[in-house]
Amino acid sequence: MTPKEAYHKASALGKRIPELEGIIIKDVLYSYRYALYVIKGRFILAEQTISKNAYYSYLYATYVIEGRWELAEPIISKDAFYSYCYARDVIKGKLPDFMHNQMILNNNNNNNNNTYTKKYIEFIK
Repeated sequence: MTPKEAYHKASALGKRIPELEGIIIKDVLYSYRYALYVIKGRFILAEQTISKNAYYSYLYATYVIEGRWELAEPIISKDAFYSYCYARDVIKGKLPDFMHNQMILNNNNNNNNNTYTKKYIEFIK
């Protein structure tokens, strides 16, 4: 059974199926969806999987945890767009120091990330 199939089985039943969770955690998308739509809360077993992806980490912090998620901050900090979104939607202010410093470094380098770094700097003023 694939993670997609396991997720859809649990989703169709509308309840948590612990024996399928070991399969679901192999895929970040279905781990996130399982937490959000089936468990309707934290899926601790999948947090290592989710925390390796900036996009799903941001979504998980925003819609599942509904707050700061320190485990995922190192991966989020590598992406200026999701760092900005995390500051705006989750932290609702200045990022933790190491993330903030990463954003400032992005602004000082000529790269495509500085658009979101500039938005972040304006946001925290």
